[in-house]
Amino acid sequence: MRHFFTLLLHEIRMLLIAPASYVAAVLFLMLMTFVYYFYLNAAASEPSDHTVGVWFFQAFWIPVCFMIPLLTMKSIAEERRLGTLETLMTTPATALQIVLSKFLSSYFFYIFLWALTIPFPFIVHYYIGESVPLSLLFNHASMIGGYSFIAISGLLYIAVGIFASSMTRNQLVAGMLSFCILFVMILAGALMLKVPIIDTQWILQSYDIVNYINSFEHLEDFSRGVLDSRPLFLYGSMTMLLLGITTLIVESKA
Repeated sequence: MRHFFTLLLHEIRMLLIAPASYVAAVLFLMLMTFVYYFYLNAAASEPSDHTVGVWFFQAFWIPVCFMIPLLTMKSIAEERRLGTLETLMTTPATALQIVLSKFLSSYFFYIFLWALTIPFPFIVHYYIGESVPLSLLFNHASMIGGYSFIAISGLLYIAVGIFASSMTRNQLVAGMLSFCILFVMILAGALMLKVPIIDTQWILQSYDIVNYINSFEHLEDFSRGVLDSRPLFLYGSMTMLLLGITTLIVESKA
């Protein structure tokens, strides 16, 4: 375990000193500020039963599809391109420890970025004042549920990025591959449920499967304070599967 913690601290240190991390953080904050402002205006013009926070989390797929490829695309691809992955494999550290250190460092940074959005409703309430009750901006159950969903689903999405980075030596290819997989995982299933164009039996039977892996359905449950074990099992098992495959790829190509 000592080798693992050494690798993890090294990866976190590299993230903290990399200018790209700060660029990603600024872009993330600008993007999510715009998204929050958009839903705040929409709520002001058209009152809804949901708080702004509930709508805000519905846009989770935007930073997932664009920020996670940026955070993870160089994790293993860059090591392979520079030839340092082979050097790492000659140390007492195992391939699994190398993969886990890169996975957890990216995951911690991803959670840190989302944590920066927690003050949004309080900042808005501070400037608007008592004209808008804080309860319309901030609901404890939906906020805790929304951030719980972000934390749990983030495990799988980061694992996808690490997996894509292990498939190639080219960062750009890794980023594009990660974006395509995440886009299909999150949006393709939701679009299929919304637009049932093909009315064949096997498609209808597959709706249950698509509905089970539909991230928006899980987010809605979490936002209502419903903690179901099925998404925990889905995201946990898929994360372990992808990290296991990534470890095998690193071992075979190092």
